[in-house]
Amino acid sequence: MMMYSKNWWVLVVMFPFLSLALGDADSEKLLEFRESLANHSSLSNWNASTSPCQGNKANWMGVICDEGKVWGLQLENMGLQGHVNVEILTALPTLRTLSLMNNHFEGAMFNVRKLSALKALYLSGNRFTGDIPDDAFKGMRSLKKVLLANNGFTGKIPSSLTTLPNLLMLRLEGNQFSGGIPDFKQNLKVASFANNRLEGPIPASLNHMGATMFSGNKNLCGKPLQACGPMRSPKNHIFTYTPEEKTPPILNLVLILISVLLLLLLLIISTLVLMFVSPRNKNPQTLQGTNVVDSREKKVAVKSLEHGKLTFLKHVDTSQRFGLQDLLRASAEVLGSGNFAASYKVVMVMYDEPVVVKRHKQMNNGGKEDFDEHMRRLGRLNHQNLLPLAAYHYMTDEKLLVSKYMENGSLATHLHGKDKPRLEWGIRLQIIKGVARGLSYLYKELPTLVLPHGNLKSSNVLLDDTFKPLLCDYGLTPMMNQEQVHMFMAAYKSPEYALKGRISKKTDVWCLGILILELITGKFPENYLQPNYDSETSLPSWVSEMVKEKRSNQVFDHEMMGTKDNKIGMMNLLKIGLSCCEEDLSARPELKQVVQEIEQLDDVQEIFSAIREVNLEMS
Repeated sequence: MMMYSKNWWVLVVMFPFLSLALGDADSEKLLEFRESLANHSSLSNWNASTSPCQGNKANWMGVICDEGKVWGLQLENMGLQGHVNVEILTALPTLRTLSLMNNHFEGAMFNVRKLSALKALYLSGNRFTGDIPDDAFKGMRSLKKVLLANNGFTGKIPSSLTTLPNLLMLRLEGNQFSGGIPDFKQNLKVASFANNRLEGPIPASLNHMGATMFSGNKNLCGKPLQACGPMRSPKNHIFTYTPEEKTPPILNLVLILISVLLLLLLLIISTLVLMFVSPRNKNPQTLQGTNVVDSREKKVAVKSLEHGKLTFLKHVDTSQRFGLQDLLRASAEVLGSGNFAASYKVVMVMYDEPVVVKRHKQMNNGGKEDFDEHMRRLGRLNHQNLLPLAAYHYMTDEKLLVSKYMENGSLATHLHGKDKPRLEWGIRLQIIKGVARGLSYLYKELPTLVLPHGNLKSSNVLLDDTFKPLLCDYGLTPMMNQEQVHMFMAAYKSPEYALKGRISKKTDVWCLGILILELITGKFPENYLQPNYDSETSLPSWVSEMVKEKRSNQVFDHEMMGTKDNKIGMMNLLKIGLSCCEEDLSARPELKQVVQEIEQLDDVQEIFSAIREVNLEMS
């Protein structure tokens, strides 16, 4: 013990040099890794004159540091190609995350098993091909996130993925995987298998995922897709008959017809039952009793609600405030029940105006303190084209947001609903001008948010009785579960997220462009229903093609009135919408420019109207 006490100063003096030596070892290996790559000009600041890490700060591009050590490599969108020399990376003992997304790496996937301590592996958006060995991920017990989407992988999904005890996110969409989906026993938060060649039943462990996670596989079946038929074969034949079969095809047909008739009878009975228990019947439900969750979840949610209270924001008049119990006991009409939120129209006897209550289960990014602060921030917003947030209620697994009910509904119902009158051109122009002004205000007041709105679409543009637009569901992205946000928000259907896995300030501009084209054409943007952006089926691609073929007149909604003397304004707005939808971010305009161009449309129309009046007087 005396020896240690006498020589402790040696360790103190030598520690900085030992750390420097470790840092130099990392530098040497990273420089060796850079040289093993082709087209590595984007890593020009990797040089031996500086250490990769200084505490938690990185001195080198794409390096993630933790206490002076190289914790991760985030080498995305750099045009890198060549061979990934995994032998070099194994010499980085603290490496825990590796991202090579959206580069040009080709060929078979490297031997990832050698990086056994990895927690996250991101290889999406490259050109990797071939089968992945079944044991490729064996022993990688720390691995939580595996992203292999949008490559050219073939063969079966490696079963070793099912043995990773901590796996939370798996994205395999956009490849050519075949065969069945293995059974994942882990508690996966996100799992996407869309757009492959998979077949057979979806394992029960995954049937809680959304249908978009499995779309694009013709021969997949089972919840959440269509049920697997009893006579369905891998080749999707309806009947198969061989001489060895004891039952002839005609009997099979009779049996199927009987089954269909029984199913129809059950469907009719179910429909009649639903008609009598529907929330729109003569005995309205209460918000407390709405059947959005199963009975056990509902009891927990209601119990939490009973012991809580509504938090009203400062702009709400005290005379208009009510208690949480008033809200729970009031009659509630279901307006919509989607993946993002369940919405209710709530009418309380003691208050004149109904309110809308939205129940969110996906806003779990942060604790109560963070949520309270963000809601207060949204509550301070004040603009004529924003629907104000009136109150909220916080629970760990569920949040309630309360706002005013708009009798005139949303822009989506007027564009696509059967019972609503179509909007004339003048009203549509004023709507898009109001939307642009509201979005511009959000950009000004929420400058720190990458997505000031994040979910701009026609169903989130409400209309008052004068058809003035009010944006809703804005500014919620920071509170969303970040591992699942791409499943719910319109901004994550953009080309930049599909191609690069990222969003930017210009992503809201893309959403505005889609809204403009939807407003002018009257067509619903079906790209929002797809798991990923697809340029071949997107609304902007169709409009662009029609314009190139000089068939612009066929683009405009044929039910839109008041178009006779407004062709120039309509064409100008069409061009603005297309420019907002540019896939190349550098070619897409800033929001400020877009708003200015939209504001000028009225001026152009007034000039041409004046010219027409002068010509009429002269004639």
